Amino acid sequence: MRSYKKWGCCLLAAVLGLTLLGGCGSEQQEVDQVTVCEVTHSIFYAPQYVAMNLGFFEEEGIQIELSNGQGADKVMAAVLSDNVDIGFSGPEASIYVYNEGKDDHTQVFAQLTQRDGSFLVGREKDEDFSWDKVRGKVVLPGRKGGVPYMALEYVMRQNGVDPAKDTILDNSIQFALMAGAFTSGTGDYVTLFEPTASMLEAEGKGYIVASIGQESGEIPYTAYFAKQSFIRENEDLIQRFTNAVYKGQLWVQEHSAEEIAEAVAPSFPDTDMSILTTVVERYKSIDAWSADPILREEPFDLLQEVMTQAGELTKKADYNEVVNNMYAEEAVKNQ
Repeated sequence: MRSYKKWGCCLLAAVLGLTLLGGCGSEQQEVDQVTVCEVTHSIFYAPQYVAMNLGFFEEEGIQIELSNGQGADKVMAAVLSDNVDIGFSGPEASIYVYNEGKDDHTQVFAQLTQRDGSFLVGREKDEDFSWDKVRGKVVLPGRKGGVPYMALEYVMRQNGVDPAKDTILDNSIQFALMAGAFTSGTGDYVTLFEPTASMLEAEGKGYIVASIGQESGEIPYTAYFAKQSFIRENEDLIQRFTNAVYKGQLWVQEHSAEEIAEAVAPSFPDTDMSILTTVVERYKSIDAWSADPILREEPFDLLQEVMTQAGELTKKADYNEVVNNMYAEEAVKNQ
């Protein structure tokens, strides 16, 4: 008789579509599978990995399937072709798509980082580095049109160096292959994200001489975006996703470099813990991570100015069309 009652309870729960089967054992929550394509795999995105590894997405009923696009253009292509739900790269990708006039263009709904996360790496230790030293040198800057490339140019100009005349920017090498090309002898300097930069330094194959983000100022550097149609049809999911991101941002603000390194370690199983800690401390010291997921208009305008100076933007995009802060503001209000 008891087994019949238990079976009947489960059947009724299934028919009613209940997610909590109170009389059928332990609680079970429905989980939404969300595909996310990140521009690269870097400790620079520590709040994201914290949210994944500490269960903040699971708390919001989300399971992340993460892939590496190896470039903002490839991330955007994956989103526009519906191969992934959410893209994670620089907001410049959404600006380009909006300016192309696409009806179902992408919108940025949550910002994660607020400074350039790349570092200029040279072949020798140089504690007295100045930007004059790149004059006449070959620098590997990444993909032309990407924010790393444009931020580097912006910093050079801010320091009196004309990137078009005073140095050689070799953008012929794919983003994912730049470290290997540099260690093989190509170029005098290379811009690298972490942990790659610190790993080269630990191996004696390169040395960090400058932080691009420290000198460029606050720029909305990496953010989450999706097609307008996807956001419109999945508002609750986007809200829960943004809630989890914000939890990750709050957590990294409140914890030490050592604690953050331990939290992100499962996402970087081949990286030594001492390097993880060093990298996290370096990003904390330049205030790389956004305090909340809201992408504000003034930094957005600076990003477009950087793009304009680089010759990549002839028409500035409407902030209110490219950025949708509704979910980020709600996450902050309700946390």
